[in-house]
Amino acid sequence: MPLKHSSSPKPPTPTAHSSTTGASKTTSTTTTLVLLLLLFLCLFPNLFHLLWTLPLGLLFPPPHQQYHHKPQSIPQAPATAPKETMWYQKQFTLPARARGSYLITDTVLKELPEIRSYKVGLLHLFIQHTSCALSLNENWDEDVRADMSDTLDRIVPEAGPKGEALYRHDAEGPDDLPAHVKSALIGASVTIPIKDGKLATGTWQGIWYLEFRAAKHTRKIVATIQGEKA
Repeated sequence: MPLKHSSSPKPPTPTAHSSTTGASKTTSTTTTLVLLLLLFLCLFPNLFHLLWTLPLGLLFPPPHQQYHHKPQSIPQAPATAPKETMWYQKQFTLPARARGSYLITDTVLKELPEIRSYKVGLLHLFIQHTSCALSLNENWDEDVRADMSDTLDRIVPEAGPKGEALYRHDAEGPDDLPAHVKSALIGASVTIPIKDGKLATGTWQGIWYLEFRAAKHTRKIVATIQGEKA
């Protein structure tokens, strides 16, 4: 009677559950590695940059310098210290004058020889009174000065058409207030540039002193020079 051969047991067939479990473990491991890598990059960003650029530096080394000597520097002129701004101030007196317009350029230059020592600067003239004025105007035809005085008298008359009083302030006579008004219109000061030791006025410009009182008065001027000496 023939004997039956028993067959060896077959290995179990993997199920869908076991495949899913393996895939989940792989995904979990990958996620963990990614998180660790991100944490490493956050903590050591410079190290990551070094690891990233090191292979590129090995593949593409920087070119060697062709010249090893130090480049010759261009000599520079020594810096010069800026010159100090100098100030000068002086008071002088004008000759006594009655009403009129007077050219005083020569008088100013005579009183202020210091102007010649300034290479560049400003001359400021200030008259210390309220019934006269300073101005810059025509320096050749004296008729211009006479016409200027007559014009100001017409603009600010001492009395009305019938001789009536026009102003409250007449303590020193009918020319008192008109003199103040004319002084306000023209001004009490002038400023003139200085260039190479000379006043940089125009060809036909001169310094005027305008007196608005009928009687003679002595007037004082304060001159201030600011600038750089030669």
